Amino acid sequence: MNKNNFIITALLFCIILISGCAAKKKGVNPKPKASTEIKNEIPRAAHPENKTEDLEGGAPVRNPAEKAPYLMREFRAAWIATVANINWPSKSGLSTQQQQDEAIKLLDFLKDHNYNAVIFQARPQADALYQSDLEPWSFFLSGEVGKAPSPYYDPLDFWIEAAHNRGMELHVWLNPYRAHHTTGGQISEKSLVKKHPEFVVELKNGMWWMDPSKQATQDHSTAVVMDIVKRYDIDGIHFDDYFYPYASYNNGQDFPDSESYRAYLKTGGKLTKPDWRRDEVNGFVKRIYKEIKAEKPEVKFGISPFGIWRPGYPKSISGMDQYNELYADAKLWLNKGWIDYFTPQLYWKINQTAQSFPVLLGWWDTENTQKRHLWPGLNIDYGGDAENIDETINQIMLTRGMVAESKGTVHWSIGPLLKYPNLAKALIDGPYKKQALVPASPWLDEVLPEAPSVSLKIEGNTVKISWNHSESEEVANWVVFYKYGNNWDYKILDRMKNYIEFSHYSKEKEKKDPLTFIGVTAVNRAGNQSTFNEIKIEAK
Repeated sequence: MNKNNFIITALLFCIILISGCAAKKKGVNPKPKASTEIKNEIPRAAHPENKTEDLEGGAPVRNPAEKAPYLMREFRAAWIATVANINWPSKSGLSTQQQQDEAIKLLDFLKDHNYNAVIFQARPQADALYQSDLEPWSFFLSGEVGKAPSPYYDPLDFWIEAAHNRGMELHVWLNPYRAHHTTGGQISEKSLVKKHPEFVVELKNGMWWMDPSKQATQDHSTAVVMDIVKRYDIDGIHFDDYFYPYASYNNGQDFPDSESYRAYLKTGGKLTKPDWRRDEVNGFVKRIYKEIKAEKPEVKFGISPFGIWRPGYPKSISGMDQYNELYADAKLWLNKGWIDYFTPQLYWKINQTAQSFPVLLGWWDTENTQKRHLWPGLNIDYGGDAENIDETINQIMLTRGMVAESKGTVHWSIGPLLKYPNLAKALIDGPYKKQALVPASPWLDEVLPEAPSVSLKIEGNTVKISWNHSESEEVANWVVFYKYGNNWDYKILDRMKNYIEFSHYSKEKEKKDPLTFIGVTAVNRAGNQSTFNEIKIEAK
């Protein structure tokens, strides 16, 4: 065991020991049941028994109370950035077919490496990589603001369908306030900058930003979010760390909203300017969460803020103060449960003392009082050498140990996975060797899907399993459990599959380790799994 691995093992042991002792001392479970300010209680559905048909050589064992064998649950996502053509499309002006081919290549890569979610940037600069009546077609698609793909297709719809067909979630990533990026071409008459000059301001670095305090800004960005939620079959809405801009974007000068603040004071407002700015952002975040839940409760809302709330939280941490620079009170959003998952950008190494990955993750976990998903963002672009690959794997393993109830990480970005084949191979050979389902969100939906009807046939040395479902359109994944000898295992299949074959023996030549049991479950879009029922395979 090398020194780094010894440190990681020791740290995990201490975390488990301390957590266990604390639980015993208090006499309670250290991980209380999730709660939410905005309640959306749905009664638990009845659990119909599995129906087994056309059995040849198999005898059903119906036991709806039977607990399913172990199944890994972990959110495994990668950001796919479209701003400046970082990840997709590789450059503006590609043909429709070229864009689609690139998208499929990226999605196939993620599926082949056992990722189960994509965070796709569909609104990089108040524009749209989808058909919209509110904002123009993105410059990063064609090289021209407002120009639709030709031959026509809707890129977001294409990405959603292709991701779902591969058993992966798709979360739409939007920048809520950025109006124009420096790589986004000339400002055209179709740009938000020209259409709504009343609520945008120019920054010193050439970007344009919506004024977060203005009601028109909040109404417009909310309308954009809800338009996507209503019209597209998405799994989540995602905001990143850009609220008020970083100070460097305006050469260190204060954000140009003095006129807005004076108008606020004239109405009797009493807050200081920093508190006023934070209050406006807080109200917007809360509004987005409530409106999403009112329209489609199952759509998750996630935010990936800067990884440090404030310097000194916890004591050993130093760095940029997003609370006073971005006016983002990210701790409040987590405390209040205004998000379904929280992805602080912990883009630092484990042993980087002043911004240590596990120290920050542990602090954010203590602030997760509503028990939302805490899936940290990882910087995986340290290089493809052994030391840096080890860093990424260690961060994944630390997250599994420290946030065990809902495991998961989001990787910035898909680019390093393609750039460093050794990194991608290390993940699929290591922590991502087994497939995983996205953790369920019980505060959104606890209704279990109906179990599928399963048919089994044995032909020679082949066991053929097929299934159907009365509400297949509600199914995101199928899980096929199988048992050779005394060992259960599983395969997660996408919604398009309804058939699989197994050999009657794991070691066919020696006729050893026969297939003894199988079972198929349905998993819905909320991550809930149907009842599990074993089907016994009679020995030949």
